[in-house]
Amino acid sequence: MLTVRLTMGQALVRYLCNQFTIIDGKREPLFAGLFGIFGHGNVTCISEALEAVQDQLPTWRGQNEQSMALAAMAYAKAMRRRQIMVALSSIGPGALNMVTAAGCAHANRIPVLILAGDIFANRRPDPVLQQVEHFNNPTTSVNDAFKAVTRYWDRITHPEQIISSLPQAVATMLDPGDCGPAFLGLCQDTQELAFDYPEAFFTPTVHTIPRLRPDRDRVAKAVELIKSAKRPLIISGGGVRYSGAEKEVADFALTHGIPMAETIAGKGAVTHDHPAHVGPIGVIGSTSANEMAGAADVIVAIGTRLQDFTTGSWTVFAHDAQFVSINAARYDATKHRALAVVGDAKETVTELAAALGGWKADAAWTNKGKTAFKAWNDLVDQHQKPTNAAVPTYAQVVGLVNTWAAPNDTMVTAAGGLPGETAKGWRVKNPNTFDLEFGFSAMGYEIAGGWGHAMAKKGDGETIVMVGDGSYLMMNSDIYSTVLTGHKMIVVVCDNGGFAVINRLQNFKGTPSFNNLIKDSRVKQPFAVNFAQHAASMGALTRHCESLADLEAALAWAKTTDRTTVISIVTDAYAWVPGDADWDVGVPEVSDRPEVNKARAHHETIRKKQRIGV
Repeated sequence: MLTVRLTMGQALVRYLCNQFTIIDGKREPLFAGLFGIFGHGNVTCISEALEAVQDQLPTWRGQNEQSMALAAMAYAKAMRRRQIMVALSSIGPGALNMVTAAGCAHANRIPVLILAGDIFANRRPDPVLQQVEHFNNPTTSVNDAFKAVTRYWDRITHPEQIISSLPQAVATMLDPGDCGPAFLGLCQDTQELAFDYPEAFFTPTVHTIPRLRPDRDRVAKAVELIKSAKRPLIISGGGVRYSGAEKEVADFALTHGIPMAETIAGKGAVTHDHPAHVGPIGVIGSTSANEMAGAADVIVAIGTRLQDFTTGSWTVFAHDAQFVSINAARYDATKHRALAVVGDAKETVTELAAALGGWKADAAWTNKGKTAFKAWNDLVDQHQKPTNAAVPTYAQVVGLVNTWAAPNDTMVTAAGGLPGETAKGWRVKNPNTFDLEFGFSAMGYEIAGGWGHAMAKKGDGETIVMVGDGSYLMMNSDIYSTVLTGHKMIVVVCDNGGFAVINRLQNFKGTPSFNNLIKDSRVKQPFAVNFAQHAASMGALTRHCESLADLEAALAWAKTTDRTTVISIVTDAYAWVPGDADWDVGVPEVSDRPEVNKARAHHETIRKKQRIGV
């Protein structure tokens, strides 16, 4: 057997460089690059290997390990899980900084390869710098924290172990049914050790995404159930986009006259004005989709894990409604007494369409969806229409940015008030140009995620980041990263004086405003941050806007700039586009406050509406 003698660090990097994928018919690197911050746990060995291949596997220096891993996640989302980025840290705090991002990728079913330095396998110098010691288990390190938030976890204590571990990590990240982040803890002394690796381990390998075909009997039962429906509804989830099944699902809905709602992750599979589209569903969804969901007798859920924001904590559906759940993941397909059709969305929908033949839903039901969606669009128009108010609303800002955005521009946001306002009010002009991270609702994803998207877009349209002041203050350093690397974003900061949407929920459930808006927190004197000046200090071009007219002019200017551009505007903390779906978040069972007791009584009515799963 032919071998080559390499350190474990060198072998790992060589393996990554020899993995490929097919994108639009072309062979591309599976690992497009690496975000890394070096420390003593990775700088002497892994960096030595990465420096030698920097033109083949580019290393991008981040400012924060969490934001690096979030940027890696966003890149994979932009590439619809067909290309992966690596996030690399040292040991201890650097590694732990990536746990939140790993949880975000895990919840969203997104592949990221997370590498972190680890303690010494031989334990000779223990305890080493940044090592936590467990008196009853010396094998435990901070990296054990990743076990809860990764799909694949391993600690490399011997150089030979990567021969079996790396292929398993790649297979996990590329499996549509088990997709998510993979983690390898790299013991510091193991990184330096040389081993005679088989040359065959480094054979260039081209990976393709497997397409699981559904069981024929399940497809036949699904066809039977759909044909029995008087009021069928499609829920299109993120799995539709990752399967590349946008056209198949849209055509299926149109051909068979089935109204098509979308989840948060699924938004953008079709354009807003697609004739089958009836809007986003659930807590931050549309009155149109929720109305159709409440009346539907058969729901065809495609590529969705049916999160509570999609189901209104299982209150938006009739109790006797039947589900056909099409999903590559058995776990997701088997929820809530659904007829589970485990398979790739594209393959399954194609088979369903052929088996249904010329069957169509009743035209009155199809038209009901169109009428409801028109009413919803009219409502959004009313909220987005400019007024003479001194402070614009989120809806007005979102509407203006959306109108200004070009069809190939991508909007990125997450967490806070913007998810509701963009899910409801952003009208997608081109498929796959919308990224709302709400599977984990990770504050800080916005700007980091914008970096990942800008990197993936390669200059094809603008990356527009919409972020609230709370998330901006939590994580903003990748403004500096993007100026340094030349990955331009346009960042719109909506400043409403704190955590306004949580203040809204707090008030709605009966508690007075407390510790959410800056003015309601324990501060000596509230004051506003000058976000334009702050971003300018990181090299961005900036403007602060006092009005919607200012914002419109600033957006036009931002199209002409040559680097990341940040625009800030004060927005109303109390005005929101209304929703009509319920959400189960819990309210105190007993309280001295009449407002809380009233909210509790209302919450009990919500729980009576919930569809109980098994």
